[in-house]
Amino acid sequence: MAEEKTSLLDSATSSISYSDSQGIASQLDRFIYIVTKPWKFAVKKAYLKECLAEFLGTFLLVVIGNGAIAQTLLSEPPDQFGTFRSINIGYGLALMIGIYMSAGVSGGHLNPAVTLAMAFRGKMKWLLVIPYWVSQFLGAFMSAPFIHGIYNDAINAAGGKTNATAGIFATYPAPYLYIGTGFFDQLFGTFILVIGIFAVTDSKNSEVLSGLKPFIIGLLLWAIGSSFGMNAGYAINPARDFGPRLYTAMAGWGKEVFLCDFCGNIRHWWWVPLVAPMFGGLIAAFVYWFFIDAHHPKENDGKYKSINKE
Repeated sequence: MAEEKTSLLDSATSSISYSDSQGIASQLDRFIYIVTKPWKFAVKKAYLKECLAEFLGTFLLVVIGNGAIAQTLLSEPPDQFGTFRSINIGYGLALMIGIYMSAGVSGGHLNPAVTLAMAFRGKMKWLLVIPYWVSQFLGAFMSAPFIHGIYNDAINAAGGKTNATAGIFATYPAPYLYIGTGFFDQLFGTFILVIGIFAVTDSKNSEVLSGLKPFIIGLLLWAIGSSFGMNAGYAINPARDFGPRLYTAMAGWGKEVFLCDFCGNIRHWWWVPLVAPMFGGLIAAFVYWFFIDAHHPKENDGKYKSINKE
């Protein structure tokens, strides 16, 4: 009998506790609603939501990636807070985070070359290409004042707005590099990135689980940096390079960021990471279709069978 009363008492107590917690939660929700009501808004147009996602994702990609560059270049003594390896890791993780942030809304392109390749393959509307590009360039541009502000004192300690510190924000060719090799370097690096993205996202191939796609693509960028970063810093993204470069021209580094007298054999480098990745993305889209996508079996077609599935 005593046990029964204890059980009933415990039940009543838990009910009261649950009721109280529900009431507190309800009051908290009401308070948050009242406080935030004037600021509540929602974008109705789908393409605007996608552009906002591309802006934020690209911002995160470039601000984290260039943060890794700043920490490496400004370290005193050299390499105390970073190396070229840490830049590769930083940019790989930055791409992963940017895609996680935006993929569910816009697809997580974060790169005009990727957007062009997707439109070329019919995976997005051509009408969205320009809005995506504008969002990506703005996101990359807006990353630069944050890096500048956070590392301003370190930049001044390293000599101020010099050619060396300009390399925090945009890529520049090695002194030995010639224009033809540099163009092919950017084209091929982008080709590897975009063809890898097509493979990772192909539902008829060995598609990666949805939640792991950004992680794998981030690893891919890390691999590209580790293999093809020596010549010119593997921009392989027109927005990532041109946006911050434009900021440095406006923020006091001057015309040298475009008319590169210190770039050895290539004085006008700025247009190469702007144009070459576009061709790399288009070629990757065609090559993946020609070698892989065009040969996928049609729906309910059992004629062809993967060796791995037999």
